[in-house]
Amino acid sequence: MIVKDELQLTEAVLAETERADDPRVQEIVQALVRHLHDFAREVRLTEAEFDASITLLARLGQLTTPSHNEVRLMAGTLGLSTLVCLMNNGTEEKPTSANLLGPFWRQGAPMMGNGDSIVRSRTEGPPLFFTGTVLDTDGRPVAGAEVDVWHASPVGLYENQDPGQAEWNLRGRFRTDESGVFSFRSVKPSGYPIPIDGPVGDLLSALKRHPFRPAHVHAMVYKSGYKTITSQIYSHDDPMLDTDAQFGVTGPLIASYLRHEDEQAPDPDVTEPWYTLDYTFVVEPGEAWRPTPPVSAKAETRGPVP
Repeated sequence: MIVKDELQLTEAVLAETERADDPRVQEIVQALVRHLHDFAREVRLTEAEFDASITLLARLGQLTTPSHNEVRLMAGTLGLSTLVCLMNNGTEEKPTSANLLGPFWRQGAPMMGNGDSIVRSRTEGPPLFFTGTVLDTDGRPVAGAEVDVWHASPVGLYENQDPGQAEWNLRGRFRTDESGVFSFRSVKPSGYPIPIDGPVGDLLSALKRHPFRPAHVHAMVYKSGYKTITSQIYSHDDPMLDTDAQFGVTGPLIASYLRHEDEQAPDPDVTEPWYTLDYTFVVEPGEAWRPTPPVSAKAETRGPVP
């Protein structure tokens, strides 16, 4: 079709999608074309602005490496990651504990026994003893679920960002017992700034937004017959809960760290104040699947420290 004007152009592009064999692919591409074209018309996108936009998209890809995922970071910064999560998990009557995956999950963390420590190299910070329970939407325990956990160090860096941390530090996989319970020892995480040396940082600066995330512990719950969920459990007293740079905080995912002093810790060698964190994860029947890992290796140089 020979193009004659901007509206007929959209019709021409949509017509070329009609041969798609997969109706879902056709539906998604057609909606994408309509919205992209309507967006450009609504803001009357200039050629210079279009050039800048293409350059930004290229940089997102160029800065996505085995140890850093700028594309997923941008999706979170725009709220898209949380939107997709909210649309696809649970209902208002039977909510699940799903949250955005984030850009720092690595596949293949070591399988560990309940109660084991995920601290694999010297990591300063108050001891944390985490106990999780996995239930279905009817309140019954889910035994034999694999729970992959990970979090940033108290200086605000994940192990893949920090060559000084041991491989798989603050990461591990556990399996729930007959009561749906799993547990591990770690150190209390802190909030941190997301990387701002790429397009995500440029966007935050242009919008006068801060880059900080509240402290949280990640968990991915996987078992055949149940929809896989990823969660981020947030600290109730973190000052960034209301302004999370990735829009991830929802009410059911806020939990309380309990500080213990002058009490015997689960590990008798702990003599300093320590914390416990208990959380119940809710999963629903559905397809068990594993997402594409956002990162797969450690960075060669250390990321910025808050």
